[in-house]
This record gives sequence, structure tokens and C-alpha cells, in this order.
Amino acid sequence: MDEIRVIINRLNKGLSDVVVGQSTLIHQFLIGLLANGHIILEGVPGTGKTLLVKVFAQLIQADFRRIQLTPDVLPADITGTNIFDLNSRSFTLKKGPVFTEVLLADEINRTPPKTQAALLEAMEEMQVTLDGESLPLPELFSVVATQNPLEFEGTYPLPEAQLDRFLFKLTVEYPDKAAEKQMLLNRQAGFAARRLDISQIQPIATVEKILQARQKVKEVKVSEAIIDYLLALVELSRKYPDLALGASPRCAAAWLVTSQAAAWLANRDFVTPDDVKAVGIPLLRHRLILKPEAMLDGLHIDEVITSILNQVPVPR
Repeated sequence: MDEIRVIINRLNKGLSDVVVGQSTLIHQFLIGLLANGHIILEGVPGTGKTLLVKVFAQLIQADFRRIQLTPDVLPADITGTNIFDLNSRSFTLKKGPVFTEVLLADEINRTPPKTQAALLEAMEEMQVTLDGESLPLPELFSVVATQNPLEFEGTYPLPEAQLDRFLFKLTVEYPDKAAEKQMLLNRQAGFAARRLDISQIQPIATVEKILQARQKVKEVKVSEAIIDYLLALVELSRKYPDLALGASPRCAAAWLVTSQAAAWLANRDFVTPDDVKAVGIPLLRHRLILKPEAMLDGLHIDEVITSILNQVPVPR
């Protein structure tokens, strides 16, 4: 294997050593980031969502900022603003936390839509416009948002336009008994999730290596048959009887690059139908909208996605 792939494999192991029992989550997390996308982590409190993002940023030596989103957070608290300096009698730009490489938007559904919308331009166009001036963001810029699936009081559901800008929505489950025991053993041995600076977590990669890995992902070959297969899945989602909203053209493009990332992580230079299917659920679960009657029947969106993936014939 080449140097970049070895580093990414070491990064995967480094994350798994700290965030114990979440190997599937970490694999999907890396696919999303190698595909140059933004990610939603959904899970109950205490399952390691924030820890995963902080450890990832530390392992790759990336600039990291965190926004604790609450109802009183304003758009300027995220993007920044121009402040008048009385001494120089001129305006000085004070950049907000969005000007970073890894941005953790904690509890994103607890802030109003006006504040949520402050991230729209940044996530799609990699820039922020302040007082008519467009300011570029770092090349690695990635938003990882967290939310709690159980508490709805005092929350503001993300609109479809915002959700569609997130590449993946990953669910963070409880670890199994063996993994949870290992977590306790790590804690007993001195690991402190609140103080990663004293937990002896050594950097494994650099931002430059992650950017090189993204270039490698773009070189993965995709045959015309695979593209036709992917488009057939997208078309079926738009016609599926239980869905009010199917996959968008942005989703189709995202499906292509995430399939390439999945293939590259599997040590292949070409995409297979299994790569396309492997990323289907995290890619679609926040984009597709069930009809009200389907929701009343107790249908879950993951079940619909699985049905779509099973109905389209796989190319040979």
C-alpha cells in the first residue's frame, strides 16, 4: 500500500483505540471526510460524538473550533463581524469560529433557523460573505454537527436545504458490553476525555495528508454501468410510493464521490455496486422525506432505503 493509505489506516486505528466500540461509525466518518463532506452525528448524550471529532482533529493536527449552539446564538457569533476601532477610526474584521479546519457545531438543532443558515454558504461554497466581501475558508474545512434524537422541546429541526448540504447522517449507538468494559479500563488507566492534552494522544497524520487522500479518492475509476446503476437508485427514490421527497441532484453527485471513497478505503481503484450500496443509508437517511401516512404506519426511513437498494438490479 502507498504511504497515504497506510496513514489513513493508522488514523482509523487511532480513532478506534480512543472511541472504543464504534468501528462502523469511524469507518463511515472517514468515508465522509475523505469525500470532502460535512457530517451529522446523531446519538443520545454520552456516546462519544464530541470526543470523536476532537480526537480526529488532534490526530491530524488540524485547527479545531467548537460552537455550542443555543437559542440565543446569533449568525455573527459564527461568521464574525467588522468592529469599529476608536483608536484607529477604522473597522477591523473579527473572524468567527467558522474560520477553521474542523468545526464542531454542537446541538445544531437547538439554535434558530436564522443562525443555522449562517453555515449554508460556508458549507456549500467554502467561503463567508461579510459586509459584501467574500472570505475564503481553509481547504480542509469540515463541519461536524451533533444532535440528540430524543429531545424535541426547544429544538428547531433543520430545513431540507440545510440537511442536503450534509453529506452523511451517522447514528451513534451504544457500544457493546466488551467495548464498554474497555472504556472503563481505559478510564481507570488514566485516559481523560475532558483533557485530551494530557491523555498522550500522539498525532498520526497532517492536514496535508488528508488533502492528498482526497485527491487519491478522486482518481478511483467509476464505470458507466455503475453510474447508470446509481442513477437508477436516485430515480427510484423520487418515484417511491412512501416518499414525499427523493434524492436531489446534489445527492447523486455526493453518492458518486462517497462510493469512490468507500472503494479507496477498501484498497481498490474502482467502484463496485457494493460500494454504492454501502454508503446508501448514511447518505440518504436525512435527505428522503416519508409521506405522513407512511410515518403513521410506523415505517422507518432506513427500511425504505434498504428496500430501494434491494429493488434496483445490480449490474454485472
